[in-house]
Amino acid sequence: MKIEGPLVKGTFVERPNRFITHIRVNGDVVVSHLLDPGRLKELLVPRAVVWLRPAPENTTRKTQYSTVLVEKKGVLVSLDTTLPNQFLRKEFDSIPAFIGWSQLKSEYKLGNHRIDFLLKDDQGNKVFAEVKSVTYVSNGIAQFPDAVTIRGKRHVELLASLSNKGERTMILFICQRPDANVFQPMWDRDPDFSKALVSAKQANVDIKCLTTNVSLKEMTFCREIPVNLTPPNER
Repeated sequence: MKIEGPLVKGTFVERPNRFITHIRVNGDVVVSHLLDPGRLKELLVPRAVVWLRPAPENTTRKTQYSTVLVEKKGVLVSLDTTLPNQFLRKEFDSIPAFIGWSQLKSEYKLGNHRIDFLLKDDQGNKVFAEVKSVTYVSNGIAQFPDAVTIRGKRHVELLASLSNKGERTMILFICQRPDANVFQPMWDRDPDFSKALVSAKQANVDIKCLTTNVSLKEMTFCREIPVNLTPPNER
């Protein structure tokens, strides 16, 4: 999947709030919109190399740029939380886990809820799927969420309830970087979400994590990695 460009290189200065970053570009500090509202404290450190997308010409928005990528120890990490859904939509047929599957609809309305994707598996069964963006990786372990997500917990609980009613459901964590070997919930940051994820697994919600290769021009499938839902005190 192509990443919209051209991108402008800069260095991180500060983050005054969740959605704004100050970036040094060619000696000047510019104001840039941050697409990922997570903590990102291990990524957005002083002088970190970042890549910005200039705002369209004649735009009415207040920021000149959007902060879309950051470099961490030579690895490019996407900070665009909209990319995982775009990636699944555009690269679906290239992902081994979905060979023989098809996409029926995105943003599927179900009562008062919207499910990210309605899929059809290789047996012809409908599958309700939610996608979550992962950027945090430490020592090869991808974790989510890096900040409390009440909304994310509700999504997990919705899928668990659908599964308990006999529907097939899936939570797909898409890691926007390639350097993870295993996925686990971030128990210390959001124990309620983590517990909800364990309950969802017990309700037969299918939980997967895919890593991606990220460059300045594209995001491609890397590999599927194992999911570890064992609480820390039980390991």
